[in-house]
Amino acid sequence: MIEVALYQRLGDFTLDAAFLSHAQVTALSGPSGSGKTTILNAIAGLIRPERGRIIVSERVLVDTRKGVYVPRHKRRIGYVFQDARLFPHLSVEHNLRYGRWLAGSKAPLEPVVDLLGIGHLLKRSPRRLSGGEAQRVAIGRALLSDPALLLLDEPLSALDRQRREEILPFLEALPRTTGVPILYVSHAQDEIARLAGQIVRLEAGRVVGGDVLDK
Repeated sequence: MIEVALYQRLGDFTLDAAFLSHAQVTALSGPSGSGKTTILNAIAGLIRPERGRIIVSERVLVDTRKGVYVPRHKRRIGYVFQDARLFPHLSVEHNLRYGRWLAGSKAPLEPVVDLLGIGHLLKRSPRRLSGGEAQRVAIGRALLSDPALLLLDEPLSALDRQRREEILPFLEALPRTTGVPILYVSHAQDEIARLAGQIVRLEAGRVVGGDVLDK
């Protein structure tokens, strides 16, 4: 369950949006500048909203009326960006181990490595990965941080069609194999239709509609 109600002014832009979702994958849809990434950043703790409330799996992360604000490093939020943002000086394996270190976990890498099909990449430098491979590693690193919620901010938008089709099956498998809820941002309606159980539509910082899909 994800519950969000946020008010935030950023220059000339004002976010004033609220939604509730029980879906395993919730998609935020809308034009550029509608507030999608601002919502993700508030959930991750990268920005502090002026007013609002954020609840993930019944855990209150933010409640400005009650003075609740959980620091970002205690939120258990995995965040995957449009560009993979892997550490270039670390191998794929050590990038993954960094995610596990963040969680203070000793969980084995193998289940995540097998899920994402990246076993043959472990010794490679991020510089030697394709865009799709790099995004799979970034998702693996986020999963190994033991997240209560996974934020995916247009993870396929920088990829060509072939690479998108390569990684979509892995994204489809994540909810049912990991049980981790996902908040997914994309402009691509085909991706949203394929992955999401609920859609929240944004425009100019406000929720203007949405759909609950049969998933």
